[in-house]
Amino acid sequence: MVATQNISSATTTDFTTQVPNFIVEAMALDIANADGSETFVYYDKATENFGYYFNHPQVASSINSLPIWAFGQGWESDRETTVILTKVDGNGKETFDQIIQNHSRVEIGHGDAFAEIIRNDNDTLVNMINISPERVKTVFKGTRIVRYEIWNGTKWVKKKINEIFHTFNKKMGDSIRGTSQIQTNKNVNDAMIEAFEDERTIKHRDKALGIVYYKTSNTGKIEYANKQIEKAVKNGEMVGLPEDTAKIEPYPSKSSEDRQNWLSYVENLGYQTGNTPRSIVTSDGTSEVAGINGHLIFEPIYGERQLAMENSLWQQVAIKVKFTRPPSLAPKTQENAEKNTGQTSIQPAEVEPKLNR
Repeated sequence: MVATQNISSATTTDFTTQVPNFIVEAMALDIANADGSETFVYYDKATENFGYYFNHPQVASSINSLPIWAFGQGWESDRETTVILTKVDGNGKETFDQIIQNHSRVEIGHGDAFAEIIRNDNDTLVNMINISPERVKTVFKGTRIVRYEIWNGTKWVKKKINEIFHTFNKKMGDSIRGTSQIQTNKNVNDAMIEAFEDERTIKHRDKALGIVYYKTSNTGKIEYANKQIEKAVKNGEMVGLPEDTAKIEPYPSKSSEDRQNWLSYVENLGYQTGNTPRSIVTSDGTSEVAGINGHLIFEPIYGERQLAMENSLWQQVAIKVKFTRPPSLAPKTQENAEKNTGQTSIQPAEVEPKLNR
């Protein structure tokens, strides 16, 4: 039968009705009960967040870097407060700086962070102890927090609001909880982890020789030869086969460059959406100009984090501290930019650091 070549028989696809438009999933904020009754807030995502943090360093890296920059340079206060804070030791082996960095990591990763405030009979601060969020229950009445309850392993222990240091990360509207960076970045995190695991699996399988084409259909002989090849590959030894009995060819695979490009892309995206330029964590693959720009972009990010923590400590714990700001590249960059009106990129001489706080 001869095919009929008739242009009038052409058809088209129907993507308009068959492929739906992308629609963002709607989400409502977690808010307190409207009737004024008590609302109990549990932090049930904490263990999942810990899983991302402890099992995947790509996720932990951006979370770690912000507290290091914001609270890792020391602090200043008046003489009396300095004497008090140098004695704050958390579990007995910590410092005030470490307690605050710990608190900040939890706040960023989980959205809410907690520390118990311990005072003596004179109402003087004597210690602060970090509390993991999965052991905390926050109780709201209306839009106000009325108390906290801490799980001690056997029961919930009630705490007054002035006994718990509680900060929120990027709280939205009248939500009763902060925003977890791990949860908001979940899609990017999963893509990054998946890309890494895929590449790891492929690299591991590169150790294998590939596909063997045997010049026999005897199942027993093929199984025996496969075991010998498997043993040799496992032990890193030579494989000996009679001439012209088998042909070993590499696995058909796409270019590793495509996979590496995708892996690099999602890693960089993870830093971008995590509010940390990649150049803050590593100089690998970063140009000088990109590195300087990354530092300049990061300055208001960690500066805002410092100011928020200073204000929270004064409001909730009644201690005034000023966290030391890391060296800034902004003054020198601005000075040189004013001199070089025709310049369109940052020059190497502009990397001289200056303190602007």
